[in-house]
Amino acid sequence: MQPVLELNGISKAYGSIKALKNVSYEVPEGCVFGILGPNGSGKTTMLSIILDILKPDTGSFAWFGDPGSPETRKRIGSLLETPNFYQYLSAVDNLNITHAISGRGNTADIDRVLEIVKLSERKKSRFSSYSLGMKQRLAIAAALLGDPQVLVFDEPTNGLDPVGIAEIRELIKELARRGKTIIMASHLLDEVEKVCTHVAIMKRGTLLTAGNVDEVLANEDIVEVSSNDPEKLFSLLANFPGCTNMKQDGKLIQLFFPVGTARLEDVNRFCFEKGITLNLLLVKKKSLETKFFELTND
Repeated sequence: MQPVLELNGISKAYGSIKALKNVSYEVPEGCVFGILGPNGSGKTTMLSIILDILKPDTGSFAWFGDPGSPETRKRIGSLLETPNFYQYLSAVDNLNITHAISGRGNTADIDRVLEIVKLSERKKSRFSSYSLGMKQRLAIAAALLGDPQVLVFDEPTNGLDPVGIAEIRELIKELARRGKTIIMASHLLDEVEKVCTHVAIMKRGTLLTAGNVDEVLANEDIVEVSSNDPEKLFSLLANFPGCTNMKQDGKLIQLFFPVGTARLEDVNRFCFEKGITLNLLLVKKKSLETKFFELTND
């Protein structure tokens, strides 16, 4: 299947600062693709390049296999920063202005996008009366004008309180269910892990890894066990075959295995035959936060 977006060797420098260094990856159709990285990793520069706001020094990119055309660009909605909505105007009036300036969608489209972002009941309210989360949802509504196939968001939950973050998270999930491909840069690892199917992790302009979230995380199996005698259990499991590393945190013990090799029944049988009954035995998925810090810490 043709990827929605292909990046090939993108590099960009600002004087002596190399913002992006030979970055290449693909974004599959229908995915929620998170671009992660600390401040200064090149996330916003990358989004600015794929939206034709900046030009790369070297490299190329293609949307839907097309290196670039106005018609292709109409298939992409974006939110790089909150639009300058008029405080004293309603949501409908502000979106009418956005439509008139951008040429995206039509006046009939406004009710549709307000319904998607759950602002229909407040569509006549002044923008100044909106919460931060509502303001961000209106900004996403503006990006949805014209029914684009792809949405590009830069830090869509930045500055929001927990309620606003939850609102945007659920909205992104709903847009994904509607078949949109979503590309979002973020530093909120927990939020990305909850909504993204694919991820690219960057550091100082370098792409460290990219791919399906499960594949990015699955470089080892982690088995968690515990018993009423954790010290005895730890000593016993030190000789368990195939285990490459062990960690203990109170009563909880983690066993690390090469990916795809952990067998819970083997661990359970080994302990039972040695006279230890386990009260916890499960395979733990490595968190995106753990993987992120493994890759980005010097």
